[in-house]
Amino acid sequence: MYIFFAVIIGIYIIMFAAQESVRTVQVIGSKIAPNEAIALLTDGNERFVTGQQHYPNQDQSRRNLTSSKGQHPFATVISCSDSRVPVEILFDRGIGDIFVVRVAGNVVDIDEAGSIEYGVDHLETPVLVVLGHTHCGAVTAVATKAKLHGKIPPLVDNIIPAVLKAQEEHPHLKGEALIEEAVKYNVWQAIEDLFKTSPISVGRIKYGKLKVVGAIYDIKTGKVSWLGEHPNQKTLLAEYGASTVTHPSAH
Repeated sequence: MYIFFAVIIGIYIIMFAAQESVRTVQVIGSKIAPNEAIALLTDGNERFVTGQQHYPNQDQSRRNLTSSKGQHPFATVISCSDSRVPVEILFDRGIGDIFVVRVAGNVVDIDEAGSIEYGVDHLETPVLVVLGHTHCGAVTAVATKAKLHGKIPPLVDNIIPAVLKAQEEHPHLKGEALIEEAVKYNVWQAIEDLFKTSPISVGRIKYGKLKVVGAIYDIKTGKVSWLGEHPNQKTLLAEYGASTVTHPSAH
């Protein structure tokens, strides 16, 4: 009987500790390592997919803390504006946990690069996630050469190189298969565009203060698939950051 109660108490202690870790980790914010930040996002997404969310940092005490002590997110995420991609929800996080930049097609142009710099440099998040998603309307529009109006054409022109590269390297793919491959190439394109336009971000990577990874969210399953760093990151950093990078200043 004693062993039975000891086991039960042990289980409750472990569950409580895990939940407290989820709730309080954000207090230390940028002090955690990039891989630890990615692990927190991965664990949160797993809880979301399996319906075991903890809903951390979503109460009055969290609002009080972040309003009085400021924000200290542990990750910056740039994602598509698609309403089916609710970043904090799909990672099971709360207020002040993730610095989110959203734009159609998760493209990186000047405004997005500046917003990312605020997250990774000013707030010093150790990781940036470029999050694409399945059935992306912006990528689909470019891949199918849909007729676009207003300000949308110059918004999605960053996606054109990604679609062309997907077509060139996978000439056998057509229709939905091509679009899904182009979604991945568009993640890589966004990272490359960030390196082109943001010497600050490049500097933080080179000095070990930032890790940039790609990922794709499946809007049907809820699962985030991690792509890792850009396959040509070393070459890109040398090409776009060699003459402009200075040591990131401490904040």
